[in-house]
Amino acid sequence: MNAAQSPEGFHALQIRTLDGEPADLSAYRGKVVLVVNTASECGLTPQYAGLEKLHREFLARGLRVLGLPCNDFGAQEPLGPAEIGRFCTSKYGVTFPLFEKVRTKSGEGQSPIYAWLSERTGELPSWNFAKYLVGKDGTSVKFFGSRTTPEDLDLRRAIEAELAR
Repeated sequence: MNAAQSPEGFHALQIRTLDGEPADLSAYRGKVVLVVNTASECGLTPQYAGLEKLHREFLARGLRVLGLPCNDFGAQEPLGPAEIGRFCTSKYGVTFPLFEKVRTKSGEGQSPIYAWLSERTGELPSWNFAKYLVGKDGTSVKFFGSRTTPEDLDLRRAIEAELAR
């Protein structure tokens, strides 16, 4: 049974940290997760600051922001893993987890996470900083496009609603 068919859904998936270590998404069971494809050289890169603010504001209530660097759009994530980590912490004070660079686009090499998210929502990122809000159960997912900022009221309401479940 693959992750898409698993009753655990999102929580059955695995990824690698920026350090290349395996990380099971089952660690986020019972948490609300915001998955974001990030890039360091994008006009939307300042969204890192808002994502960090969301992370800090809702961490104690159960929100986890996960940054998945992506070089799919305009080659705007040219940095290597160590450089990504340094950039995010020094420029934006990022404390939320960052993972290995992934491919979001469908086809060969697509991250299993994005294959699963796309299957659940019918949406794939069309640019950097697209957001998927995954419910505590690991099966409910809502998509928010790149232009939806971390401060957006609809996104914040959706986070609040998922945290209240």
